[in-house]
Amino acid sequence: MLLLALDTATPAVTVALHDGTGLLAESRQVDARRHGELLLPAVDRVLGEAGRKLDEVSEIVVGVGPGPYTGLRVGLVTAATFGAALDVPVHGLCTLDGLAHASGLTEPFVVATDARRKEVYWARYADARTRLTEPAVDRPADLADQVAGVPAVGAGALLYDTVFTGVRREGPEHQSAAALAALAAEKLAAGEELLPPRPLYLRRPDAQVPANYKVVTPK
Repeated sequence: MLLLALDTATPAVTVALHDGTGLLAESRQVDARRHGELLLPAVDRVLGEAGRKLDEVSEIVVGVGPGPYTGLRVGLVTAATFGAALDVPVHGLCTLDGLAHASGLTEPFVVATDARRKEVYWARYADARTRLTEPAVDRPADLADQVAGVPAVGAGALLYDTVFTGVRREGPEHQSAAALAALAAEKLAAGEELLPPRPLYLRRPDAQVPANYKVVTPK
C-alpha cells in the first residue's frame, strides 16, 4: 500500500504519505485562504521527501469535512482528479475523526472545529477511534450543558473555551493528514468500509445568488 492522504476542510492544508505500516512524509500549512494554491505543491513536497512518485500511489483518502464549502471542495476535487488519473480507489473519512485520532485520548471527549458564523462543527467520541454521534453544526452557547467540563480538542473548542471548559490546549488544533492516513490505513487493513469521497457540508454555502437578482442579458 502507498496511501496518499489530504484534507482541506480546516484552515490547515495538509498532505501525508503512508505505506500501510508507518508515515513516510507529511506537510501541513495553516492558511484558510490559500487551499487551492498550497495543496498541489504540498503533494509534490511530500512525494519528494518520501522519494516516491505519484504513479506509485495505490489508494487515496480525503477528509470529507464537515468544513466550509470553498476550502473543503479543493481537497475533494483534487483527490477525485488523482483517483481518476491513476485509476486508484478514493476513500473519504470524516475530518473530525482525523482530529480525534490525533488526540490519542482514551476517555470520552468532543472534537470541535470553527464553522465560522459563530458556530462550530462537532461530534462526541468514546475514544480516539470511536465516534458516538453524527457530526453536527451548532452555536456554542446551545451546547454548554452538553460539553461543559468534557475533554475537548480542536480549534472550535479553543475559540470558545468559555463553553468547552474541558479543552485540551495541548491537543490538535487543526487537521493532520498524518493522523487521517494512519486511521485510514488501520481501517482498510481491518477490512472496514470507508466513506465515499463526498462533501459533508451540514449547511448551505456562504456564497448565494441574491434574492432580488436582476437578469441583464438579452432574452
